[in-house]
Amino acid sequence: MSIKKLLGTCTALALTGMVGLSGTADAKPLDSIGITVASLGNPYFVALAKGVTDEARKTNPKVRVVSTSSDYDLNKQFTQIDNFISSGVGLIVINAADSNAILPAIKRAQAAGVVVVAADVSANGADATVMTDNVAAGRISCEALVKDIGGKGNVIIENGPQVSSVADRVKGCREALAKAPDVKVISDDQDSKASRDGGLAVTQGYLVRFDDIKGIFTINDPAAIGTELAIKQAHRTGITVTSVDGAPDIVGPIKKSDIIKASATQDPYKMGNLAVQIAQKILAGQKPAQPTMLIQPVLVTKDNVDSYVGWTEH
Repeated sequence: MSIKKLLGTCTALALTGMVGLSGTADAKPLDSIGITVASLGNPYFVALAKGVTDEARKTNPKVRVVSTSSDYDLNKQFTQIDNFISSGVGLIVINAADSNAILPAIKRAQAAGVVVVAADVSANGADATVMTDNVAAGRISCEALVKDIGGKGNVIIENGPQVSSVADRVKGCREALAKAPDVKVISDDQDSKASRDGGLAVTQGYLVRFDDIKGIFTINDPAAIGTELAIKQAHRTGITVTSVDGAPDIVGPIKKSDIIKASATQDPYKMGNLAVQIAQKILAGQKPAQPTMLIQPVLVTKDNVDSYVGWTEH
């Protein structure tokens, strides 16, 4: 099965248990939507916001969508949500800066009649959540890492902001590494900030501290790209990097690099689509049978990257 067909199958499986998400005939149009994500400087969140906007325009071409970056700042996100409430949005799509502490803001929105859908990370109290199965993503990425290094050697878990998606990826990675007794984790607490610059900076530190590194798992693709750059700048060889996202920028390195070997996919555009579909159903009085939708990841490697369609836009 090609990766394109596999991705389609995984998305279809993720829809199991959701109420009538296909079609827009019984969907309630939205006039205004607020989106708050970690960083619009990350192409992942740009794609998510575009998925929200494109889906909403299917039922209301004049829908007003405002996208904002929280920069992982909870107080900033509180202000953004309060501004959305004041402006009268019908839906807030939230990538929570703190999955639990965000609850009071979500309750304020719901009290004002606003539907709140969490995307990419969980958010306590949200009406529904759409996210990647991040435990599975971390697991398959680190299984690939273990395989590539021959099941032994020193590895690093390059961590990130402590949101639920990152914690789940690290959990999945640990599960995979625990099955390889000859693999030793020598660092797991450095925050790459989920960014290229952060990945570059923390990896420069690893390369100074450790003479023997066989593999690095990064929690997303921007960090992986920064990590690869640091390895190249230091003229180090024999280090394998795997990550999570399946971002457009990772396709080239997977094809050509001898460092970045694999990435577990996400689909932020589809995630945005589904967030709107679910909200429209809720507004029409149809709550999802399962409040959390998990989209299954697929591993992209040199073997299948040529058939990888990337983050979908339909």
